[in-house]
Amino acid sequence: MASIKDNRGFNQGFALVKSTEVRMRRRADAFVREMNMKQTREILEIGCGTGEIAYWVAERTGAHVLGIDLCAPFIEKARKRSPLPNLQYQVMDFNQPDCLFDQKFDYIIGNGILHHLYYTLPVALVNIRRLLKPDGTLLFFEPNIYNPYCTLIFTVPFLRVKARLEPTEMAFSKRFIVHRLYEANFTEIHVTYKDFLLPGVPDILINPLILSGDILEHIPVLNKMAQSIFIKAKKSHE
Repeated sequence: MASIKDNRGFNQGFALVKSTEVRMRRRADAFVREMNMKQTREILEIGCGTGEIAYWVAERTGAHVLGIDLCAPFIEKARKRSPLPNLQYQVMDFNQPDCLFDQKFDYIIGNGILHHLYYTLPVALVNIRRLLKPDGTLLFFEPNIYNPYCTLIFTVPFLRVKARLEPTEMAFSKRFIVHRLYEANFTEIHVTYKDFLLPGVPDILINPLILSGDILEHIPVLNKMAQSIFIKAKKSHE
């Protein structure tokens, strides 16, 4: 399947064919379903890439959405989308101490971002916590190491090179991220196995994979083969 590479040559996503767009829209919808829109004013997407999810979330919620990414060409492309008054994109590293020091967010979201920070995740989660309002919530989709495709791509050196993965990225398990979130002083942690729809599959397989995946997600053991884990956690009271 065709991939989208950043300005360093690493794979950061997949070309927006129909299956990939359906998958990303479903993820944007999952984020929105977890949000209390009566209280939500500020949303941050970390690693927004070319801006699709940030755009759809801004469109759906009416809240102010800021999408940030390290890759300037991605942000440039995102800004060329139809403008929304409640949406901004910026080249920015949330791990920098002075990043957004005067802003706090109700929700911080991301699609396949935390696994890029596998070896520095404790620090990254503390920085995310710093950017949340009291009782703010993080919502992330991340690759599930128990999914057969993810297991191969992330653990076989030849396939890592073929997939143009960054040296620092690694898929992880539900247990791993729950432990890291507790260490970073998050609360109300809820992690589930989610999504059997892989990007780039033929159009004819999209609906069958969605329908079967919705069933498999609720079957113990089988749900551990889902492509992703969906992470929700709240910032604990100061």
